[in-house]
This record gives sequence, structure tokens and C-alpha cells, in this order.
Amino acid sequence: MKNEGCVRIMIIEENDDMSLFEDSGRVYITIKKDGFNLKKFDEMTRKYPRLKVSNFMAVKKAVESKSHEAIEIGTWIESMGLDISADKMEALITFYESQAYIHENIIDVQSAIQKLLVEHHITYGQQPLDFLTIKTGKSYIIAQGLPPQKGEDAKISYLSQAEKKPVINEDGKADYFDMNFIVEIEEGSWLGEKIPPKNGTPGKNILGEQVPASPGNDLPLKYDTKCAYEVEEVGKTVLRSKTKGVIGEVNGLLSVQKHLIVDGDVGLETGNLKFDGSIQVKGTIMPGYSVIASGDVSVEAKEGVNSAELIKSTEGDVFIKGGIFGRGVTKVEAHKNIYIKHANECSLEAKENIQIGYYALGSTIFANEIFLDERKGKIIGGKVIAINSITAAYCGNSLERKTELIVQGIDRKILTENAKIHAEKMMKLQNELTKLNVQVSQLKQLENTMSVQQIAVYEQTKQKYNNMQQEVKEIDAEIQRILKMLRHTGDYYINITKEANAGTIIQIGNKSSMLASRTNGKFKLENGELNV
Repeated sequence: MKNEGCVRIMIIEENDDMSLFEDSGRVYITIKKDGFNLKKFDEMTRKYPRLKVSNFMAVKKAVESKSHEAIEIGTWIESMGLDISADKMEALITFYESQAYIHENIIDVQSAIQKLLVEHHITYGQQPLDFLTIKTGKSYIIAQGLPPQKGEDAKISYLSQAEKKPVINEDGKADYFDMNFIVEIEEGSWLGEKIPPKNGTPGKNILGEQVPASPGNDLPLKYDTKCAYEVEEVGKTVLRSKTKGVIGEVNGLLSVQKHLIVDGDVGLETGNLKFDGSIQVKGTIMPGYSVIASGDVSVEAKEGVNSAELIKSTEGDVFIKGGIFGRGVTKVEAHKNIYIKHANECSLEAKENIQIGYYALGSTIFANEIFLDERKGKIIGGKVIAINSITAAYCGNSLERKTELIVQGIDRKILTENAKIHAEKMMKLQNELTKLNVQVSQLKQLENTMSVQQIAVYEQTKQKYNNMQQEVKEIDAEIQRILKMLRHTGDYYINITKEANAGTIIQIGNKSSMLASRTNGKFKLENGELNV
């Protein structure tokens, strides 16, 4: 090292060929002999990790012109560098000394690290380093903060609905199809609750500063405000019923539906029934009569239904404990599922699934998935159409009665387009809802001073708003149904576990085949062809 006045010069390397020195952070080279070349320059610079060459072309020019003037070639960086993350949760240290230097001067290096940490006010989370494995130019974590812990999310629980799953029991004498289909509740009953989100645990950054934590995510209780309300009870929000009724779900919202109980039969004494809620018929539905409900429909007579005209649920499920003798006139429609003991000469249609306990005889059936008991469920005659799958033990009979089993699959392009059309319609309705909501709010402020005609306009506007809200919910439910179908990635199949008789038509998509002999198994498309 040389001092010329106030100028500090450090000799990095000097020999007969050249002199390499640093002055105020800048590095210079003086070539003493004409024999010095670029290869020697490269070998020399590799020995000094702290040397960052930025002007190689100047060296090349000096070598070629055989100049012996001092040439600035780059900079002399600090022996180690420190980088702090933007969130002050981590510091990385990079060493620019050679490995040999670090191994021989561990104590000095440790002291330099501590000095660097103090200069940057790093007081928390220092990490140990293995100095024997440190590599030049590689970064290592020297300090790490304690991340804050997000709080637990709110916890939601609801009153369990009836498990609508048919069970077929055998006692050696008789078979029966039974379900716990309806859950009745009283006014003020517990419907669900929310335990609020918890606060998180604060963290600490490498400067020793506290890092606030995010609370857990809050979640809403999803319910129909017309039939339930929230109340705060000992550190939690409890959902309770406003009315007596039947627990259900409408468009993804927990609902308490009105519940009509018919102790006997639907017939001459009751007439046709149409009800906004669920209907529980403890008897049967007489020939020619109809039952239509927005909620679930349950018909509990052991003898089932004989020649009823229409049994329909516009928003829920249909359960017929004793089955149907339709005589070609009975239709059953469900917005969700149909559960039935047997189907004889009737029409069944559900947007979701149909479960039949024992047999379907000469019936027309349509659903997303259709299940008959895998041990003894029979499909004889008629046409059974599913979107995804059909399962039964037997199909057709020994007389080769024509029986059509069809799995359509889905046209993704058409479904996607339908979802898009529904979404556009829902967006328009939501815009109109926003405008109507403003009108209703403005009219409400004048409620006490309105004339008779103004009150009529106010009520009509409210009714229009409510109707439009319901339409939006229905469109959203249809969009969700389509998206669920689009998410289906399983095979489309017809599964006959015991015996598929000759005369049965098997169709998957646009491929069909009539069975010429008895067989069984899972029929599906393989390489574009039916595996019949």
C-alpha cells in the first residue's frame, strides 16, 4: 500500500509483467512488458473475487498497442455485501473474498459480519453460517424474521339435513324402501352458527420491529333472511329459525320452508295441491290428482301411487316410498333428485339423479345419473336416458323386450355457450336490480306521506324487485349446474352388473348397439367405439 499525500493506493499484485492496484475503489493495471497477454490477464483476475472487471476492451487495446500507461479496468468491491428484502424479513450476505481467505481469517470475517449487521440495524433472527462450506459469490441467509401467523378463519356449521339416501333392507319376508326424508324444526330452532375469525399472532422483522398479523377470513352464514335470523350468543353468531317448518336449501341458501302435512290421501277431499313449501303426504295420491310444491314432496303410503297425474317439486326432491303404478299417465318431475321404490309405466325426470329401489318397467326416465340396486335392480322395457351414467343389475328380459339404455354425455361447446348466455342475462338483471333498489329506497323515505296511487306504485316496485331477485338466484343455480356438468371428467358408462338380455339397446353418445345375446359389464366408449 502506498500513500501519496492524501491519496491512498493499494497494490493488489505486482510482478515483472504488470502492476495491479486500487485507488479510491477503482482498479488500474499497468503493463510493464510487451509479452503480457489476455490469457495472463484472465488468469490473474480469477484470483481476486473482489475485482469486478468492467473495461476488458481497454485491456485488449492496451495489449494490442503495447501501451504501458495505467489503465482503469474496473472496481474493487467490499469483501462482503448485504441485501435486505423489501419487507425486512430476510437479509442475504454474499462473500467476495476467496474461500482460502475466508478459511484462514474466520474470526476477522465474523467480526466484519457483526459490524455489517450493526450498520444496518439488524438485531433479530441472525442465522449461523458454516464458514468451511461458504463459496465465493454465493448468497446466504444471515438473518431471518419471524413471520406473522394469520388467524384462524371463521368456522361455520349448520343443522344437518336429512340424509336422502335410500336403504334397502332384507328381513327374509319383505323388502322395503325407507328414508328419513324430512327434518322438521320449531320456531327459534338452532339452524347453524359461526365462530368468528381469530386474531393472528404478530411476527418480528430482522430490525426487531413487530409485524402485525392478519386476522382469519370472515365467512358469511348463508341463509334465506325471510326464514332465519342471526343472534349473538356467548362469543358466536347463532342462526335461528323465524318459523316452524322443514329445513331445506334453495339456490345454495339454507331455508326453512313451509310444511304442509296431508294426514291421509290427496284426492276428492283435498283436490289438487299446489304449495309454496314442502308437502308430506302420509297416504297416497289418488288417480288423476296432482301435487306440485316448491320444496320437497314426500309420499309415504306403502302401496305407493296409482295413476296419479303429476307429482312435481320445482326446487327440491321427490320421494315416493311405495313406488308408482302409472298406467302410462303418471309424471314425476324434480328440480333435484327422485327417490322411488319402483317405477311402472310412468315418466320420471330429474335435473340431478334418480334412485330406484327395485325395478323400472315400461317407463321413460331422464336424469343426470340413474341408479338401480346393483344386486337386483331391473330395467325392463321403456327408455332410460342419463347424461353421465346408468347402473342396474338386470336389463331387458328373456322375451327380448325392447329396452333402451342411453347415456348422452355432454356437448361442452353448447353447454359453455349456454352458461355464457345465462351469465350475460344475469348481469343485465343485476344492473336492473341496482336501479330498482335505488327506487325502492327513495320511495320508502316517502312512505308515510304517500297517496293511495303512490303506495300502489311502491308495492309494485317492491314486488318487481323481489321477483327479479328470485330470477337472478334461479339463473345462478342453472349456471352452477352447467359448470358442475362441465367439471365432470369421469367416463360415461352403462353398468349392468348381473345380466343384460338380448334385445337391449345400448347407446353411449352417438354410438349404439342392440345386444344379440346375454352379457353383463360396464359398457362405454373405448377408442371411439362401444365395447359391446
